Amino acid sequence: MRRTGRIGSALFFCTVLTVGITAGPADATPGTDQTPPQPGWGSCDRFIADAYLPTAVCTTVPVPVDDSDPTGAQAQLAVIKIPARGRRVGALLMNPGGPGASAVDLVVNMSDVLSDGPITEHFDLVGFDPRGVGHSTPELRCRTDAEFDAWRRDPMVDYSQVGVAGIEQLNRSLAQQCLDRMGKAFLAGVGTASAAKDMDAVRQALGEDQINYLGFSYGTELGTAYLQRFPTRVRAMVLDGAIDPTENPIDSLVNQMAGFQVAFNDYAADCAKSSDCPLGTDPAQFSNRYHQLVDPLVAKPAVTADPRGLGYADALTGTFNALYTPQYWKYLTRGLLGLARGTKADALLMLADDYQGRNDDGHYDNGQDAFNAIRCVDAPTPADPAVWADADRRMRELAPFSSYGQFTGFAPRDLCAFWPVPPTSTPHSASPAPPGSVVVVSTTHDPATPYQAGVDLARQLRAPLITFDGTQHTAVFDGDACVDDAVANYFVDHVVPGDLRC
Repeated sequence: MRRTGRIGSALFFCTVLTVGITAGPADATPGTDQTPPQPGWGSCDRFIADAYLPTAVCTTVPVPVDDSDPTGAQAQLAVIKIPARGRRVGALLMNPGGPGASAVDLVVNMSDVLSDGPITEHFDLVGFDPRGVGHSTPELRCRTDAEFDAWRRDPMVDYSQVGVAGIEQLNRSLAQQCLDRMGKAFLAGVGTASAAKDMDAVRQALGEDQINYLGFSYGTELGTAYLQRFPTRVRAMVLDGAIDPTENPIDSLVNQMAGFQVAFNDYAADCAKSSDCPLGTDPAQFSNRYHQLVDPLVAKPAVTADPRGLGYADALTGTFNALYTPQYWKYLTRGLLGLARGTKADALLMLADDYQGRNDDGHYDNGQDAFNAIRCVDAPTPADPAVWADADRRMRELAPFSSYGQFTGFAPRDLCAFWPVPPTSTPHSASPAPPGSVVVVSTTHDPATPYQAGVDLARQLRAPLITFDGTQHTAVFDGDACVDDAVANYFVDHVVPGDLRC
């Protein structure tokens, strides 16, 4: 999902959350790597032409598209480095999540957020875009701008047997487009299993024996995978907004939707403090009132200044976007007021465009296509229609605000059920990490990565857990001194916190 700054690069709302990768063999003893050619660092203009970062340098790191053919076609990983301002401790790699969000862009944003603090003083900030993502090449893109616009216009709410068959045909067509435009070999290599190996190639290219790492949301999955495969290569790692690697796709989806209902309730309660709240003031009616405003858009989009108008799918997407952070609640209220008053609902369309990566010129970034491609190879997806119908039943019970119509006993299988390449990962329990190598952060009312997932990951890794009380997605370096000081002390001086509540 897109938002401003680091928050905005966290997690795309997923049809199915990804799950953890199967742990590979641990890394060899430090110092036994084949030394790769050192990258040629140079200007970052090709990646961040509009940003003023005079000390930033950029490069690309090649990795084989097919690991079984190391001399064959290569993907070029975009890498940015902003050197430490003072006494250098090491390199701090970051990943914003998604999957499909750009770590290069994250570093640009975080360099401003952390400009005068201890992190930028003591660490090189480093971001690399995994294969197919962001500024890396080839760019993973399955849809043209026009095709993406058309995708968003379809509400996909007809859960009759015929309607479900139509939605599944759209999913099959999108999967085929990805295969036709990217090829099977490239799609097979974009998962977290490959990204973890690629991150070690970046470590070697940096000339570092060990890395420090800060991963948000899906970035916790990548960090966990790296830690499992290369445990001695990690000095300090913080995983914020954690994904539990033991969860299967169905449970991940259901738990996430329950988390969004909690965030919706928190938003609505805050909105109800105002006499003109579009959802009213009765908590028992918040979800019903939301449906009264949004459901009619299935048949007739609302008027917006943009000629596209606001359809049902975009209204729901815009709502999910706003629920990631209270900073966006005012835009959700503005959009719902527009629907309630019969005036323009541009705020919800703006939130939906922000989420989908569509700029003012109508061009999309490739974040959502990369998101789909990565998640579809990161877990086996159930093909049994009955499993998806039962998941729909569970989600209607746990997240009524987001459920259209009535339970029919039918529900479309996810895009990944039709993906043209097999998964490269399976759910598993993470092995205990070396003492002091990792800290987990989890937020009590995080909608996208619910709190319990962080609790469970910390238990598996035998890592300390920082709990942040709040309704938002991720918390590190977002302004809470309790969280930020503990994380900064851990990175800079390797002071490992105990379990902490902020």
